[in-house]
Amino acid sequence: MRPKPWMITVMSGAARKFETPDELVEFPGIVEQIVDIGDLTVARIVQQPGWRWSSDMRSVVEGEWCEAHHVGVQLHGRQGFAFRDGTTLEVGPGEVYDIPPGHDGYTLGDDEAVMIEWSGPRTFGGLRTPAHNRVLTTLAFTDLVGSTEALAQMGDPAWRDLLSRHYESARSILERYGGREIETTGDGVLATFAAPANAIRCVAEINHAAHSDGLQIRSAVHVGEMEMVGNRLRGIAVNEAARILGQADADEILVSEQAKAFAEGAGLRFEDRGLHELKGIPDKRRLFAYLE
Repeated sequence: MRPKPWMITVMSGAARKFETPDELVEFPGIVEQIVDIGDLTVARIVQQPGWRWSSDMRSVVEGEWCEAHHVGVQLHGRQGFAFRDGTTLEVGPGEVYDIPPGHDGYTLGDDEAVMIEWSGPRTFGGLRTPAHNRVLTTLAFTDLVGSTEALAQMGDPAWRDLLSRHYESARSILERYGGREIETTGDGVLATFAAPANAIRCVAEINHAAHSDGLQIRSAVHVGEMEMVGNRLRGIAVNEAARILGQADADEILVSEQAKAFAEGAGLRFEDRGLHELKGIPDKRRLFAYLE
């Protein structure tokens, strides 16, 4: 069974304070306190009386209109929006708003306008703010082969016991190689490593341990730039690693060209598996199989 498109979820709760934001953005007349929580970027925004996007931000963003998508709730004061088609909208305390790209925003009245906004991407007045938590790291995916068939044959209790032993073994091996578990998928593990060679050796040992329990796994190792948001990973590299995993056969460790380039320096050997089309990823990617 090929793995499904990857989604990482956080099961535990979390709470953050705007007083200690991940990022503080200040321009004349406006301040934005940004925190990342779960899969969301949330901001507390304070606009001073007289602030207007077209007057105070246009020279920074260098666009005719604010191209940010604003979704939020007004806490205090009032703000207004003017749109390309000539229409306007006013928002007051207690109102929830959804403002599409292509507008001019401004504070109404003599009071500060205070609001909470949430979104996926970090944007400020149409200007994407710099992400300070992007890292270059090594990703390793494992996936159990034939898990659906095994579950049908063994039944739920026996399969859960076997799966628990597999995960316990995998976590012990991860610890020895310096891997950090990000998530279990129900059929495998996603982990990060400081170096590809450690990741490859680690998943090879996990594969051997799985064999001793009568299991087979496929694995993928990739190097790329990702954004860490709490306990979550974001970025095209995560999708690339999942797609590489989808190309691997049972007992095979497939690695990207980037991972191979780093790992060869540690004396690891590989076999060229040719160019592959990875769904949703532009251009074909050359993949390599690890040779023990």
